[in-house]
Amino acid sequence: MLRLLYFLRLFKTRRTLLYLHNFFTSILKPITNLIAKIMPNQSDDHNSDPPPPPFDPSKPSIPISYPINSLEDLDSASYFTSFHYPFNKSTVPLHPPNSALPPRPRLLVCHDMQGGYVDDKWIQGGHNSGAYAIWHWYLIDVFVYFSHNLVTLPPPCWTNTAHRHGVKVLGTFITEWDEGAAICKKLLSTKESAHKYAERLAELAVALGFDGWLLNLEVKVDIGQIPNLKEFVSHLTQTMHSSLPGSLVIWYDSVTIDGELSWQNQLNEKNKPFFDISDGIFINYTWKEDYPKLSARVAGDRKFDVYLGIDVFGRGTFGGGQWTTNVALDVIKKDDVSAAVFAPGWVYETKQPPDFQTAQNRWWALVEKSWGIVQKYPKVLPFYSNFDQGRGNHISIDGAEVLSTQWNNISSQSFQPFLECVDDPTSKTIDVRVDCSEVSFSGGGNLTFKGTLEAKAYVSTRLFLGELFMGGLPVRFTYSVKSEGNSQVGLSLEFSSEMEGKKKLLLASQETNQFSSKFDETIVLHQPTKSETAPGWVIQESNISMNGYTLTEIRAICYRKQPENSEHKSEARSKTTQDPAEYFAVLGHISISTSVQNTEFPPSTSWIVEGKDVEWGGSQGSKTLSLKISWKLKDGWSSRFPRYNIYVEKLKKQAVRPQGRKLEIRALAPPNARNGKTEVAGEYLGESQVEAFYVSDFIIPSAISSLKYIIQPCDSGGASQVLDDAPFFQFNVEGQ
Repeated sequence: MLRLLYFLRLFKTRRTLLYLHNFFTSILKPITNLIAKIMPNQSDDHNSDPPPPPFDPSKPSIPISYPINSLEDLDSASYFTSFHYPFNKSTVPLHPPNSALPPRPRLLVCHDMQGGYVDDKWIQGGHNSGAYAIWHWYLIDVFVYFSHNLVTLPPPCWTNTAHRHGVKVLGTFITEWDEGAAICKKLLSTKESAHKYAERLAELAVALGFDGWLLNLEVKVDIGQIPNLKEFVSHLTQTMHSSLPGSLVIWYDSVTIDGELSWQNQLNEKNKPFFDISDGIFINYTWKEDYPKLSARVAGDRKFDVYLGIDVFGRGTFGGGQWTTNVALDVIKKDDVSAAVFAPGWVYETKQPPDFQTAQNRWWALVEKSWGIVQKYPKVLPFYSNFDQGRGNHISIDGAEVLSTQWNNISSQSFQPFLECVDDPTSKTIDVRVDCSEVSFSGGGNLTFKGTLEAKAYVSTRLFLGELFMGGLPVRFTYSVKSEGNSQVGLSLEFSSEMEGKKKLLLASQETNQFSSKFDETIVLHQPTKSETAPGWVIQESNISMNGYTLTEIRAICYRKQPENSEHKSEARSKTTQDPAEYFAVLGHISISTSVQNTEFPPSTSWIVEGKDVEWGGSQGSKTLSLKISWKLKDGWSSRFPRYNIYVEKLKKQAVRPQGRKLEIRALAPPNARNGKTEVAGEYLGESQVEAFYVSDFIIPSAISSLKYIIQPCDSGGASQVLDDAPFFQFNVEGQ
């Protein structure tokens, strides 16, 4: 049914044009060829541009994610020799590792956004700040990356971000139409063949760092090959489990045990044999109200492994999908089975008003109301969030802007806040949202608070729901704020202990009693630090000891700073400051760590940095350079850094860069991560989650004699290495 839904969807989207184009081309092409033979001199092909060369994954180019489209390519393991393979590895491990899914109703999300491999295929990031993304990970257990290619490999950006939030990621193996039937016939020709291709799929998942497969065979299978189909499913499941404990193989409700392509819309005797040898079943969308209960009865003690499908586009799905997706979720939850939401990109593809950000938050709020929160964080230290959604109009590092153009890269998403969506926005005195347009302290996102607030009032906003056990060491809370007037932002921390019960602390920039009765203790933050290189940003910090407690909730507290002496207080009262006044503040980041978690970055001499696959281009008077830069520690240990910022400094002939000054930069220089001084490394190129970065068609002015590429390691707590100490690769331009 997935392919049928895709076919129907053609007539609701711009892909209609592509389908009709292909249809009429198949009819008209023979006629065109005949005319060309009869009237060869009438052709004007010599005036048209030559077609682009076919994609060759073995040749260096901008790293992309791409699928595998034939059994031959799957069998040959040619993907592992591709230039793009090292870039496609996910680097963020799932936490906790090797964990099984919890014994409760689960939410699986199958993305199917515009057929897959759109803005997300650009591994090092794209240039569309309006690119599709998901940021409500706290509502999801399993994420499936879906496309209509034979072997759909999830782009690493999705795996990195999903894993960061505790969500498992699956690729898709799908066979469709006549071509898919031929593929199945070959795959299932023998038991040995079924085992071989199952092992190839398992190798890919383990090598690329995702967690398993959705199997979607939407073709009729010869009854004589059903035993080999069961071997394929069983062997893939067992091989995945032995290679990657906690991995998943989920069967889609399509082919029945007698080989017919017949969607059952429930778990029954016709599809249960495949359910029994896999980790779950994704039930088709056109089920009836009593089917979840019937399926649970058939599944027995594995009822949570039954995922009832919901098509968000609403094509025949129970409840209608779209803005009534929660109707189906309510029924599924009531009957104590799991749900599989297909194509939440509907919000994006159909341009739901008023804008994607608002519509997306509103749609997922319906899911939360029906299903509830399933992921919690922080769970471990260090914890860091800059509220980046993986897209924006600028990038900042420690308060200084280094990029001022559009970009997108889902890998850049940090932990996302659990913001509550209010049905009536006009009822709120302060609007709270992740804002890509306001200034950022780090990355391209922030949390913006804007509205009005009375003098002695305050507004509390949920940020995170955690399960962080506090040990014996003091824990440091740090956050950055930029505000106007007397607008202030504090943090409310809620702790829980079996012995002591609950306790609420307020972190505030000054002693205040205006709402202190709401908290067990108010902690005045250390003298705030103002950044010399990032005007307006204030860094708040405090150490807290709560041994034996668990941090369960973090909230932002918006309030107005009160006058500090009686004279000012009297004057304030005379001006009736009780009346609402404008409130504006930006929360740039939050970090939580222990004192022993300060990172010692290895000096540049500890690294081996190389440049390979050099290619020159450009026209007369202008050179362009493409090359792959790779790095590793000399001691042979794998790097423990989750991210690297990449810069290039253009060095002129006989020029020496004075310490602390910049040379031919296009964006503002990033500050030193340790002492706030500005140490410039020229132009910001991007970031990498692997130990490699590809520079494509970099323009080199004629006066430049060499290029210095600097790789800045960043730790999981948001700190980055001093640029003068960072590893680098210097490339001579002269004589090339």
